Amino acid sequence: MAAVVRQWQAVRPGLDTGPMEIIGRINRCAALLQQAEDAPLRRAGLSRPEFDLLGALRRTGHELTPGDLARETFSSGAAVTKRLKQLTERGLVERRGDTRDRRVVHLRLTDAGRDLVDGILPVQLAYETAVLSGLDGPEQGELAALLGELLSQLEGRLGALRT
Repeated sequence: MAAVVRQWQAVRPGLDTGPMEIIGRINRCAALLQQAEDAPLRRAGLSRPEFDLLGALRRTGHELTPGDLARETFSSGAAVTKRLKQLTERGLVERRGDTRDRRVVHLRLTDAGRDLVDGILPVQLAYETAVLSGLDGPEQGELAALLGELLSQLEGRLGALRT
């Protein structure tokens, strides 16, 4: 990223590349984390998006609809439907029709799904701790707070910036 900034400053010396330095680094971190593919999840035969769905069902502690899961995981409805099909086929999630509205489906973890989430979560958190080990505790806290603030601001106004 530093090389990219130097190149822009060489061809456009007056250009403020500050925003690029932040967004570019966030994007690069995201790409590297995606390339690592969350080793513990991969060993369990799960992708990050699948684990996110299972985690949402586990942490909320109650049944959710596919729409609820889409909102909880910031996923599209089509992506949730595809992942739920796979997780249901693997016996990790079960569906229950709504007694009042046949169009509504309620989802919950099976015992196997709950056991998988409960078993892998400590391993995944240890993996994520190792990924962040280059930053000490206070630095991690500061980074989490700054990213939380940025995320909050983006969620509140990114739609207005697109227009």
